[in-house]
Amino acid sequence: MTSTVAGIQRVRACLVALLFLLLVAGCAPRSDTDRLTFHAFGTLIDITLYPAGAHDLARLESALSADLDSMHNAWHAWRPGSLGRTNELLVLGGEFSAPPSVLPLIERAQELEVVTDGLFNPALGRLVAAWGFHQDEPAGPPPDPEWIADLLADPPRMADIERRGVRLRGHHPELQLDFGGLAKGLAVARGLEVLTELGVEHAIVNAGGDLMTLGRPGHRPWRIGVRDPHGARVLASIELGGGEALFTSGDYERGYDWEGQRIHHVIDPRSGRPSQGLAAATVLHADPALADAAATTLMIAGPEAWPSHARKLGVELAMVVLPDGSVELTPALEPRVVFERETVRRVRVASATPGMDR
Repeated sequence: MTSTVAGIQRVRACLVALLFLLLVAGCAPRSDTDRLTFHAFGTLIDITLYPAGAHDLARLESALSADLDSMHNAWHAWRPGSLGRTNELLVLGGEFSAPPSVLPLIERAQELEVVTDGLFNPALGRLVAAWGFHQDEPAGPPPDPEWIADLLADPPRMADIERRGVRLRGHHPELQLDFGGLAKGLAVARGLEVLTELGVEHAIVNAGGDLMTLGRPGHRPWRIGVRDPHGARVLASIELGGGEALFTSGDYERGYDWEGQRIHHVIDPRSGRPSQGLAAATVLHADPALADAAATTLMIAGPEAWPSHARKLGVELAMVVLPDGSVELTPALEPRVVFERETVRRVRVASATPGMDR
């Protein structure tokens, strides 16, 4: 059963990577680029390198896979590792030294929780687990509504973690960290650091469809595909320069069906249930960790509030897909997007000021 599940996950990841590669090839001829594809960080990692023939591919793959595997093991939400040990110690209420690999995640998550008004809250790992997402293949049953209500009456928050230098102390008995909306962004950033350290000047690190660019392929932009959440096809392509990250959060990524309802992995901290109102949110930003967290936050914020939360996060380039297939995007992103199918589009300003949408 485990091998079957792993095979299904690999097929899904390969489909996403294939969409990505077809669009990259449209901008940079395939003869101009080299590719590395391997599994790390729980997903398919696809590296596009420009120009072809200029790199030691075996050396790059060895360095990248070792680094990303180490991060994945340290940050895994439900397997033994540094994060698991941190969670065990946080609920005990005593002070302890934080593992070096986990402390940067905690610091960044605490900052993001404040700026998102709590919509981004990795302290709710226990809730994510209760919905069946702390396992390789998500599955029900969903948690009891009364249990959710009890948890949300006094929910754990990132603010419940006291920091004194490298020392931590937890102040909530239900505190459990899950950095699923942040870790991949930091991992992609680290992947680009490794490539730069090894002399690579032009590349893309793509982790299961979330990615960041380095340099440009022969003075041209990279052209990246954004998946249509309503099918295994490309919704649009976006041109990226060097040093830009593109991250998407969607209701199609991880989930299961329960009694005729689709249960997805983006949990709204306000309701304790999967977010509603948006099928996907895509963010383009120079900071991949911020892009990762912002995509999750916009999904949770929903169709009315996503522009104001984009503004709070300093995100000027964002696009969301509504359940009916229509698309809303910020003015700055509009000229960079080429849609691959006919769709209703609306430009919305990332501002909380009434009357500024069109």
